[in-house]
Amino acid sequence: MKNGRWIFIAMLALVDVLAVGRISAQGVAETLQGMLAAQIRSQGFTCDKPLGATKDAARSRADHGVWVLRCSNASYRVSRWPDMPAKVEPLR
Repeated sequence: MKNGRWIFIAMLALVDVLAVGRISAQGVAETLQGMLAAQIRSQGFTCDKPLGATKDAARSRADHGVWVLRCSNASYRVSRWPDMPAKVEPLR
């Protein structure tokens, strides 16, 4: 009987660890697109649901990041400089 309880407790702990790992991995993936969507919303643009963000390596520089943000209703090119509002360009 005692061994059965330990096995049950070990299984619960394993399930808990796996669930936390999955949640944190999803959080990392959603952080960038969510952050960019929140930034452009604060500047008056509409982004209903952020679907993805891709860095534009050709336009980016060391202190100037350029991202293409795909939302459910539109796509935007977002240029970001430190300590300044983003430059947002709607894409077709």
